[in-house]
Amino acid sequence: MLWPGPARDDGECDSGRVTELLRTGGVRLVEIRSTVLSVDEVIAAVSGPELGGAVMFLGTVRNEDHGRAVRRLDYSAHPSADTELARVAGEVAADAPAVALAALHRVGELDVGEIAVVVGAAAPHRDEAFRVGRVLIDRIKAEVPLWKRQSFADGAHEWVGACD
Repeated sequence: MLWPGPARDDGECDSGRVTELLRTGGVRLVEIRSTVLSVDEVIAAVSGPELGGAVMFLGTVRNEDHGRAVRRLDYSAHPSADTELARVAGEVAADAPAVALAALHRVGELDVGEIAVVVGAAAPHRDEAFRVGRVLIDRIKAEVPLWKRQSFADGAHEWVGACD
């Protein structure tokens, strides 16, 4: 889902600066997909000539969890997950109007090494990009109703109540 970004002028900046911020920042892309995620798509979504610092977070399926060998993960999403992802991204964007944001999360079966989530944040300066990118991934993990079922090499399975 493409997101138009913030749509209000809170009066804290002059109108020319607000117009520039609305064009620069905001949520540019959020979606939950069953297909392979594209890092290049997220980079393109948060790119712009006025955005000097961009950070990407990639969450990949690792080969072990708490000392147990992981074979694959199966991500599931509640029907409201798309809406919740958009809500979280919108709230983060509202607190950082000059930052461009994007987030993609995968559902379905993923093998070790595959990308489960991509979050991008770009800002005029790196400090803000790092800060807001961290806030976004932490809130996605805590608030978006996604679950993973881990399949271990020994044949056992385990449900985990949040995305990684």
